[in-house]
Parts: sequence; C-alpha cells; structure tokens
Amino acid sequence: MAKEKVIITCAVTGAIHTPTMSDHLPVTHDEIASQAIEAADAGAAILHLHTRDPDGGRPSVEPEHYTSMLARVKQSTNAVVNITTGGAPTMLIKERLRAAEQFSPEMCSLNMGSLNFAFHPLAARYESYKYDWEEAYIRGSEANIFRNTFADIKEAAERLAPHNIKFEHECYDIGHLYNLKFCMDIGLFKPPVFLQFVMGILGGIGSDIENLVFMKKTADKLLGDNYRWSVLAAGAAQMPMATAASQMGGNVRVGLEDSLFIKRGELAVSNAQQVEKIRRIVEDLGSEIATPDEAREILDLKGGDRVGF
Repeated sequence: MAKEKVIITCAVTGAIHTPTMSDHLPVTHDEIASQAIEAADAGAAILHLHTRDPDGGRPSVEPEHYTSMLARVKQSTNAVVNITTGGAPTMLIKERLRAAEQFSPEMCSLNMGSLNFAFHPLAARYESYKYDWEEAYIRGSEANIFRNTFADIKEAAERLAPHNIKFEHECYDIGHLYNLKFCMDIGLFKPPVFLQFVMGILGGIGSDIENLVFMKKTADKLLGDNYRWSVLAAGAAQMPMATAASQMGGNVRVGLEDSLFIKRGELAVSNAQQVEKIRRIVEDLGSEIATPDEAREILDLKGGDRVGF
C-alpha cells in the first residue's frame, strides 16, 4: 500500500502565548487571518485557529471574534479550518464550544483529559508585558487545572454531533489515550479518529523519541488501525519531533501557538516560515505533503462546502 502523504497543520495563534514574547505572534483578527492565509499558501492543509478579544488582547472564544477572520480565510484558501474547543485553561467547556456550534467547521480540537497545564516559568524570562493582564495570567498558571472531565468530553461530543465535525483528539499523556478508547467504547466517537500527541507541555508527557514511540505503541494497542495521528511538540522540540513523526507514518503540527522560534535563539517571523521549514524537511526526506483536499480524504472530513461560515 502506498504511503499516505503527510498532513501539515498550522496552529496560528494560541490563547497561552503573549504578544510580548514575540512581536511576530498574530493577535488582531486581521493579523491572524493574514498569517493563516500565508501558512496555507506555504503548505498547511489544516489551520488550527484561536482568537483574541480586540479590546485588550485577552484569549477569547466569542463567535463574534471569529466572524471576519473565518470569512477571510475561507475566501482566500482551500485549507481545512480547525477551531479550538480548548480555548484557555481558565474557560469552561460550555464557553469553549460556542464558536464551533455557530460556525460548524470541518474540524475541532478536543482535549482528552484534565491536566496541570502550567507555563508559569515563562514569567521569569520577561520584565515587561504589553497588556496589564498578562503577567498575572502567566504566573497564575502554576495553580491551573485545565479541566477536561469525562462529563466535559461527553458534552462536547453530544453538542457537536449534529455538525459532523471531525475531532483532533489532543492527548497530552498516555492516560488520555485510554480516556479516548473508553469514550469510543461508549459510542461518543466513531472510528477512524484523528489523534494529536501533545508533547512538552509542563504537566503532560515530555518531548523525546522514547515517549513518542510509547504513545504510538499504546495507540496501536488500543485502537488498532482505527486512527490517524499527528505530533505537536512545544518549544525547541517542535521541529525534531515533527520530523520524527513524519518518518514514523504520522502527520505534523507546527505554528506559533506551539513554538515562537524557527531555530534555537531565533524567533520565527511568521507561521508560514515554520510551515516552509517542516515542508522542506519532509520533502527532503522523501515524503510528500497533503493538499487540503487530500487531507479531507485521508481524515474523512465533511467538506468545506458544509461549514457555517
């Protein structure tokens, strides 16, 4: 059987990072849309999107903050749009589902378990912040529990079921794979599922090859052939782990949500620059990248003509 092409997902902007950390991180709706379009042009088949409140830059899940951004992305690209249901660790699931319910995208992220999602060590690296809420937000993550209970997962599955959305099941640790298997066994999700191994987040599994192999072997044991998978790794591990995944039969996710750098000590100037780099690596190693329509076929998506934006 021919090897499947590698799907590149680009996570354009996150609810975690702050603009102070990099002037290149898109924050306004116009910046996010522009960088998303550039990433698609560079080879990203899937665009994973968060948004921000234009009044103060806070993380937002309000549908009104997605409207203009989604319209521009759809008008300018054929890329698959993946809207977060993760939002930020401070948000409840009922808030995090609003945009997905309104816009009915082809894909949504879905976190498969609770964890201590902490990024407070970042506070020691910076002396000033662009917005007055940022320092407390970062330092406060030391006490965060990113809530994704079985009840939360069930609520997301049931509320979004009428929309025929394919979930990107974000698994931050081995136990999250078992959580997904349980949810499949009780009928919340139908195979084939799409897994995103999330590595290098403080509170989750570390970024190294041994852990990646362990995650993959566990997924094989639990799910057999009923899944496709991808890897995102935070910070400096982004490109090495993505490269490894592409050679193990997996797919890749890059983007400024996950790492602000293009190489050690050098900030990336855009999401597109990261997409271009991983595309070059994947192709130099003998694989091909998937177009958006090929990604739709591989992942069995409903199609861009059936979204609500």
